[in-house]
Amino acid sequence: MEHTDAPAAAIWQSDIPLKLITWNLQWSRGIDGRVDPARIARTARKIADFDVLCVQEVADNFPKLEGNDDRDQFAEYARLLPGFTLVAAPAVDVAGDGARRRRFGVAIYTRYPVISSRVHALPWPADAGKQSMPRTAAEATLQTPSGPVRVTTTHLEYYSEVQRNAQAARLRELNDEASERARRRGAKTRQGGPFDLTAQTTSAILTGDFNCKTDSVAYAEIQRGASPYRDAWIVANKATPHVHTFCVHDHSYSKTPYCCDFIFVTDDLARRVREVSVDSATRDSDHQPVYIEIGDS
Repeated sequence: MEHTDAPAAAIWQSDIPLKLITWNLQWSRGIDGRVDPARIARTARKIADFDVLCVQEVADNFPKLEGNDDRDQFAEYARLLPGFTLVAAPAVDVAGDGARRRRFGVAIYTRYPVISSRVHALPWPADAGKQSMPRTAAEATLQTPSGPVRVTTTHLEYYSEVQRNAQAARLRELNDEASERARRRGAKTRQGGPFDLTAQTTSAILTGDFNCKTDSVAYAEIQRGASPYRDAWIVANKATPHVHTFCVHDHSYSKTPYCCDFIFVTDDLARRVREVSVDSATRDSDHQPVYIEIGDS
């Protein structure tokens, strides 16, 4: 399929909606302490016949995480989702026992063709005395029935506000950069080389666990910029307060439940948002999954 002349924004001309779920899986560990990727997959399918599944806290060879074993969950979910393409973005990639690495991070699984994908290393500035780990964002430009859409998922720092704010600013910059590339296209090249043009689009979705509340600096930072994201919950549900997505069933953090898992969309997709909802009932993780449907309004 030739993508070089794709429009900057997806023009929704299909009756087929885009259905996406984002979910922090806590390495597939439920409130009952059991690690069960198959259970996660079943619950996600009950929520919707999704086209895109964005997940955070996927583990590979981390048997010392509570309740976990050494399985490669990136590969496990690929097996559980036949027909889906995996775009993995481990943030932690360190030496393990023997020849195996230990990896931990985010991933996108999609039934749409992946035109191109990127892994972004997010800022990790020093913050003395704070626990932290490196963070990434997985980006995939997908060929949807209505044109290319850029989907990004991430998991921002929990303990360090300094790092979290820097990471949010970078996500906003990445969207600005990608949107500008879509508007000011590069030169065509011979076919078959790494300089070949791929679809660049202003139509974008950003999902993940942002580890911040709606009154935070990071939340506001993501929605600034030349091509601002908009919180899809507010687009779909107007003045209805965000439904809590964290500490709903897991009270080990001794925190009041709050929302930190969001879906942001660009203006052109905001007009097409049909539904944004949270599954508050599931106890398959310490976070609740968030669902969005985008289509012809």
